[in-house]
Amino acid sequence: MQKKKSSSPSYPRRPGPPQQVRIIGGTWKRTPLPVLDAFGLRPTPDRVRETVFNWITHQIDGDWDQLDCLDLFAGSGALGFEAASRGANAITMIDTLGPVVRQLETIKDKLKADKVRVLRADAMSAARDLAQRGQRFDLIFLDPPYQQDFLAQALPLCAQLLKPGGLVYAESGDRLPFPETAGAEDALPEWLAQWELVRGDKAGMVHFHLLKLH
Repeated sequence: MQKKKSSSPSYPRRPGPPQQVRIIGGTWKRTPLPVLDAFGLRPTPDRVRETVFNWITHQIDGDWDQLDCLDLFAGSGALGFEAASRGANAITMIDTLGPVVRQLETIKDKLKADKVRVLRADAMSAARDLAQRGQRFDLIFLDPPYQQDFLAQALPLCAQLLKPGGLVYAESGDRLPFPETAGAEDALPEWLAQWELVRGDKAGMVHFHLLKLH
């Protein structure tokens, strides 16, 4: 007897009802972005993005049209499309899941977001490849799955990918151990030692940080 093919999805699912987030500012303000029902997709909450993009806007004096951006764990695309909505010069979005990448392409086409480029690739491999090819960015978004040590792997690569004066937004389930936020007296871990905390805050279980190189 022929075995019936499974109709289950080829990617892990996230428990709970479907979600959506919205773009906070710019050309596509209030536009909803669907969140794929895949395990590990945990888009940056609207109010956190509003705070973070206010920080960034202040740091760059509002000159979004000068920025080349990299969204290394794109997921829902909330961070990358937010930057595009505000007029960023170019945005590269990278994710490893096929269904996620297809949805990002669908959103890109719907918004006619011509300055957005979507790539399906492993984030770390893609970052190494971009660095080797000499590509540099003004702003890098890092919102990886929590509890998997991705920031410790990604931040050293981001140091090679940033233009002078560039910024990294890093989100995590734990506070990064800067003395300003954690009160730590010990030396920073090696993967964090070359970074300076510009701003940091917490909302619920989300710790979010804006970083630059020393």
